[in-house]
Parts: sequence; C-alpha cells; structure tokens
Amino acid sequence: MPELPEVEALAGYLRERAVSRRVDRVEVAAISALKTYDPAPAAVSGRAVTDARRHGKFLDVVFEGDLHLVVHLARAGWLHYREAFPSGVPLRPGKGPIALRVRLDDGSGFDLTEAGTQKKLAAYLVADPATVPGVAKLGPDALAADLPTFAARIRSRRGQVKGVLTDQSVLAGVGNAYSDEILHAAKLSPFALTDRLTDDQVAALHGATGRVLGDAVSRSLGHRAAELKGEKRSGLAVHARTGLPCPVCGDTVREVSFADSSLQYCPTCQTGGKPLADRRLSRIVR
Repeated sequence: MPELPEVEALAGYLRERAVSRRVDRVEVAAISALKTYDPAPAAVSGRAVTDARRHGKFLDVVFEGDLHLVVHLARAGWLHYREAFPSGVPLRPGKGPIALRVRLDDGSGFDLTEAGTQKKLAAYLVADPATVPGVAKLGPDALAADLPTFAARIRSRRGQVKGVLTDQSVLAGVGNAYSDEILHAAKLSPFALTDRLTDDQVAALHGATGRVLGDAVSRSLGHRAAELKGEKRSGLAVHARTGLPCPVCGDTVREVSFADSSLQYCPTCQTGGKPLADRRLSRIVR
C-alpha cells in the first residue's frame, strides 16, 4: 500500500510535471472507483492543474477554480504518468487495471490503476477535501507532529503499538510497511501496549517516526512514479525481509502472519531475542 513517503513523492512529481497544464478530459473506466457524482468529471475539462498535495495517505490533485481530485490508492493502487497516450483510443470501461485517466493538453497525463481483484481504490471530485470521509477523520500528520502532540495521540488509544501507529485517526500517513520500519528503528515490539510505554520509549518512537519517514521521503523525491516502488523496497530494513539478516544486528528477520496481512521484526533489536508467537495459535510475547 502506498504510504506517506510514496504519496508525498507522487504529489511532488505531479507538481513538477503537471502543474500549469490544462486538462483535456477525464475518463472513468471503473465506475466503482469514483465515489462522487457532482461535480461530474467533465467539470475538470479545460481547467489547469494548480497544485498537488497530500493528506495522510490521500493524494490531492488541485485544479483551477478550486476543484480537487482526492485519491486513496488503497492496497494495490498506483499512479502512472504517461508522456503520451494513444491518440483517439478511449478507455474501455471494465477492461484492464485502469480506473481513471486524466489527459492533459500537451498529450501527457496520468492513469490511476489498481491490480488484483479487491477493487478499493477511491477517487473523489470535490470542492473541499475535508468533505471526503477518510480525510475528515485523519489525525495529525505523522511526519509533522511534534513530541507533545505525538505522545498525546499515541496515548489517546490503548492498544498494541503497531495497530495504534497505523490508525489514521490517531496519526495520518503510516501503514503496514513503515510501521514495521519505525518500530524496528525504535527498538519496540509491535505488540507493546501503548499505555505501558515509558516517556523514553514514546520519545524513541517519535524520533524513529521522523527519521524513517523523513529518510524515505528524501530518497523518493526526484524519482519518477514508476521508480518509487523499487526505491521503497531498497530502503527497508525488516518489512518484507523475512528470513534475511537484520542490517543492524545480523539476527534473522521474523514474521507474524494474520488472515490478510503480516508484520516483520527483528527479535534481537525489538523483543529481547524472543520470537513472537503467531497470534492465531498461541499467546504472544510482549
């Protein structure tokens, strides 16, 4: 799932490439992806792209006249920028992974795509991003929150720290991958309970959040959209690295699997050398 650093980089890429270009037209191939009907997509035609922003993990493309295309890429969505599209060939609804296409006046533009069968990509054409339900519920931005704000938000919800850290109403922008990386950098078990964290542990978690997300944003900016997934994978220490050595201590990265997701961690760095048991089978080690 695209998280804060990738969405920030996509917004940056659009600011460099699309701002000042006028929209030729918007084509919707997956009707289920467009969650609004007023204004209609045709309302964007002829308007210039004026900005691209981020709200947590939501991408916000801003058009002249203060219209916003707000997109949540979900687990398998992505933005593909095209320097040129086949002329005169419209999208065929329901065919292929493309959900929505924005054509610009210089022949370039971008596709919003979604792989797999779980079609959860969501696009909203609105006058105010705050009217998008997911945006309205966002907590403070994880990269921008100072320590007092961060500590108050983490302690506002009692639960396992990984789940609280990825709750977008607590802090916006962190998902499964970067929460694994942040907890590894903070030397915390993903199952540590937020109401048992010491002040020092919360400070370490705040510092790790800033470092991990800040470094990921720095690495991602300047890359083309097509390069961002590879850049993300190259910077990961534990996430999606089950069975490989931890780059900090050399211990083997381990995994805990759930019904539709998994997490990765280093026992030596995070749990005092003790492997975490599979939550589905036995009691976990905190």
